[in-house]
Amino acid sequence: MLQLVGEGRMSLEDTVEQRLAGVVSGNGNDGSRITVRQLLQHTSGIADVGPQIAALTSAEGYRAERFRTYTPEDLVRLAMQHPPQFPPGTGWSYSNTNYVLAAMIIHKVTGRSWAQEVNDRIIRPLDLRGTSTPGVFPSIPGSHAESYAAFGTDTGIDVAELNSSMAVGSGSVISTAHDLNRFYAVLLGGRLLAPAQLDEMTTTRPAPERGVRHGLGLAAIPLPCGGSYFGHRGELLGYVTWGGATRDGTRTAVVYVTSDGGQGTQQAMLTLMGQELCGTRSS
Repeated sequence: MLQLVGEGRMSLEDTVEQRLAGVVSGNGNDGSRITVRQLLQHTSGIADVGPQIAALTSAEGYRAERFRTYTPEDLVRLAMQHPPQFPPGTGWSYSNTNYVLAAMIIHKVTGRSWAQEVNDRIIRPLDLRGTSTPGVFPSIPGSHAESYAAFGTDTGIDVAELNSSMAVGSGSVISTAHDLNRFYAVLLGGRLLAPAQLDEMTTTRPAPERGVRHGLGLAAIPLPCGGSYFGHRGELLGYVTWGGATRDGTRTAVVYVTSDGGQGTQQAMLTLMGQELCGTRSS
């Protein structure tokens, strides 16, 4: 989306209503009051659709609906059943619905799906050979780690098979640690965005529920050696990733686990990220 802004094809101050007339409405939701910037910054107040997806919330739901296909319109309609969490711009809360709407706006502006744009603008130019957008295909091609989810119980089940259409724009991507490192290095190194758009992306505001500061699609995460790095936590049912890079893109790190884990797992991942990016990890 920031590339499209840099090309003058849209603006961060465009409202959702301008780009997707009538899509965000009902139950107090009003797309005319929400900007593209607020979608990418998670200050829109729009409810997160994730908790409403049965395949992501219980073992029974996963078994029954792991192959179900959702359209972006389906996902937004689910989110619109709930009132906003706060008036646009007055709070911060992570919502995958923001990214679903972003994908829909990309389609509206370009006439092509977000996946086609990501492939042509990022995956192929960066030669990310282990990265793909699976669409509705539920299996991971080639050799891969299996993933496990416990759904709040003591027993994990294999959840590697999943139609990821419920994560359009937010998590419907397969990748590798190698490719993610390359992506972060190129992005923060200034080779994907013009300086003005990279500055917009890395201008942050407090995100209290995550304990970080959040920009447009990236968070500024404190480093134990001082300063911070820019990155993102990624998760889609059993695969959890932390990745990021220093502001100049010269140091990158990616850590992933194949279970939903707990607070201890998350802290261990963050600690390892800090050690790698600070250069303090022992041999």
